[in-house]
Amino acid sequence: MKKVGNTLYVISPGTYLSLEGETVLIDREKQETCRIPLPNLKRIVASGCGGASPALIRACAQRRIEISFTNGSRRFLARGYGDLKGNILLRKEQYRHSDDLSTSMELARLFLSGKLYNSRQAVERAIREDPFCRNTKALSAAARGMAECLSAVKQANSPDELLGLKEKAEDCYFSIFGDLILQQKEDFRFTGRNRRPPQDRVNALLSFLYTLLAHDVCAALNTAGLDPYVGFLHRDHPGRISLALDLMEELRSVLADRLALFLINTRRVTEASFVLKENGTVLITDEGKQVILTAWQEKKKEILMHPFLEEKMEWGMVPFTQSLLLARYLRGELDAYPPFLWK
Repeated sequence: MKKVGNTLYVISPGTYLSLEGETVLIDREKQETCRIPLPNLKRIVASGCGGASPALIRACAQRRIEISFTNGSRRFLARGYGDLKGNILLRKEQYRHSDDLSTSMELARLFLSGKLYNSRQAVERAIREDPFCRNTKALSAAARGMAECLSAVKQANSPDELLGLKEKAEDCYFSIFGDLILQQKEDFRFTGRNRRPPQDRVNALLSFLYTLLAHDVCAALNTAGLDPYVGFLHRDHPGRISLALDLMEELRSVLADRLALFLINTRRVTEASFVLKENGTVLITDEGKQVILTAWQEKKKEILMHPFLEEKMEWGMVPFTQSLLLARYLRGELDAYPPFLWK
């Protein structure tokens, strides 16, 4: 269990959550381990826990406290919000744009452009920061490959073509991701992206951070009055948070991936932070999750200059800002959605 800001993360297997008055009780193996005042919370994220009492779920719904459940691998299971505060006119515009191929493709191109631009920027910055300690030739080739995909996005005419460019660019990016790991190279070998379940420590770390990012993006979209399940680049699929995945694309490399590299290269996570199961799956220990969660919250407090608004803000505000900019575009207040382009 860890409380970070106004979010309660419950990450220990076998934990049960209940309510006593205005207090959340956290029990493990029928032994009380902690009490947290419910009014102090805006979100509860329960990963691999044994469940929550109906009284607690009802209280969270009444107070509009988000409560989310994932399994032990941080794969999404369910989420409760209570009464949604969405704008029905805004959501109807979102649905119209998603159903119209032309406007949907326009937004899909912008989301993907943001992803490819930022991924290339992350690689080029790595070259500039330490040109003598990496495979500069391979990194430069990967950056050129992503630039070519970025140029091709403007001419793409179908969702399948865009997804093909996305896959090609990801192949370029992840082909050199292991070169960005400068410390603990033997313990954190990376040969490519794999998931569900992750087969090595780097992929386990990336998947965990992507799940945290997905939670934040979903919360931001709901706050802006948008439907996280109706996307543009990622099309409709039962149970898939398609719009959240769209918006995440801009932030994966510059927020989640760079934090993963920081954690490895500064040895804040080590081999001991992970467990290898008999079936080859790699899981993160409770202690490792606490280190990552703390670093995630620290990262979100760092200040940057927003490239479109030209205002200083915390990284944690970027998903909310992009959600509001998307809402403004759908309402007709902006001529185009401005993707987040990292400087």
